[in-house]
Amino acid sequence: MKTLIIVAHPQLAASATQQFLQASAAPLTNVTWHALPESLDPAAEQALLFGADRIVLQFPLYWYAAPAALKAWLDTVWQAHLVDTARGGRLRGKQLGLVVSLGQPAAAFQLGGAVGVSLSTLLAPYAALARRTGMTLLPPLPIAQFSYQTEEAHQRLLVRYQQYLTAASQHFADRQAWWQARLAQAPPEQAALAEYVANQAEEYERLQDTLRELKAEDDG
Repeated sequence: MKTLIIVAHPQLAASATQQFLQASAAPLTNVTWHALPESLDPAAEQALLFGADRIVLQFPLYWYAAPAALKAWLDTVWQAHLVDTARGGRLRGKQLGLVVSLGQPAAAFQLGGAVGVSLSTLLAPYAALARRTGMTLLPPLPIAQFSYQTEEAHQRLLVRYQQYLTAASQHFADRQAWWQARLAQAPPEQAALAEYVANQAEEYERLQDTLRELKAEDDG
């Protein structure tokens, strides 16, 4: 599987979040990090787009929306006669992911929170985009207040981000398979430590899945 990360950030070099994510993605195979240039070449951008199996849009949330550069890229590159399922359908069957950095706590994005609406509501246009182009939308990966996170949280984020880019899907079983593949590649002297870390991460992910299910039941 080939993953293309489309990075839209007006101050990329100054962003600690984006620099961390770029370093986290660097050792991965079949993953392309593509920061949007100021001047777009539609044909070159489309070649990258159509050559990927998973396309991840990565951006900070500014005033509850993506930076203008991402909208300009979509308008210029996602030409209807190529990507609309009723016409070209060149994106049909691909996966669409969203990695969104937030300047406020995750708890702010809910009814009664500081923002007052959910992140899913703010990102709803991408669900419509995926539906229109025949893509499978992955659950978004939000990153809240990166600079205030602990080193332990950063390590969990590194693993979760690499999984988001390369695991077959975002279901627990596939994330677990991702861990097993990494364990198989670990040097013998590191295998015991790697297995312990994997078990801890799996337990953490299992708890997170349970919390999401409970929250969905409460919201329903």
